[in-house]
Amino acid sequence: MLLEVNKLVKSFGGIRAVRDVSISIPEGSICSIIGPNGAGKTTLFNLLTGIYKPDSGTIMFNGRSLIGLRPDQVNAAGVARTFQSIRLFGNMSVLENVMVGMHSRLDVSLRKTLLRTRSFAKQEDHVREYSRELLQFVGLMGKGDELARNLPYGDQRRVEIARALASDPKLILLDEPTAGMNPQESDDATLLFRRVRDQRKVTVVLIEHDMRVVMGISEHISVLDYGEKIAEGSPADIRANKRVIEAYLGRRAAGAEV
Repeated sequence: MLLEVNKLVKSFGGIRAVRDVSISIPEGSICSIIGPNGAGKTTLFNLLTGIYKPDSGTIMFNGRSLIGLRPDQVNAAGVARTFQSIRLFGNMSVLENVMVGMHSRLDVSLRKTLLRTRSFAKQEDHVREYSRELLQFVGLMGKGDELARNLPYGDQRRVEIARALASDPKLILLDEPTAGMNPQESDDATLLFRRVRDQRKVTVVLIEHDMRVVMGISEHISVLDYGEKIAEGSPADIRANKRVIEAYLGRRAAGAEV
């Protein structure tokens, strides 16, 4: 297992956003975490990436505990993510946005930066070239000089993925990566997620509301409701699970459905 989460708990005041959640993610897999709005999915991602500190529980990644690490340290350990709301630097170029993602892999000091030493210049050339390679990988070749804010919505999502890949992660967490996309854009994004796993050898975990995407790409699905894991299994298992149907449709509607 690349990622093992055991009995994770997080409360905000009297609200328990994550309740004893345990999830295991095999290396090289594509997994999804689903659930109704307010189920605790993004809170879970924030716990995994060091934005929040859990009240209790363990997070083991690649044999190492992530508890207590800052977000930049989690990223350096090999975990990258995108966010539910696009968080690009709009006034920077697309290429510069991707270059920012390599910060955790660079050996840069204030002295080297100010003096622009030979090693600094060599490293900067490498960062620029690798960022262009990632833009080509996500389908944005030739758009590196454009301002990020001027790209269409779907392309901005691709920039986010390229920036996350720039840190050379072992695991990438994608928070609602197809939100706001039309069906064709969602299909293209799904192909990209699969290529991230198959060609870049990065394990992929999605938070996603588009069930067509979830069922089409996931090898394993975990379902949260009110902060609690209520089901997990293959797409076929989840599709037939009565508790999952109740969580999405309500008990009365689920009774009619099943």
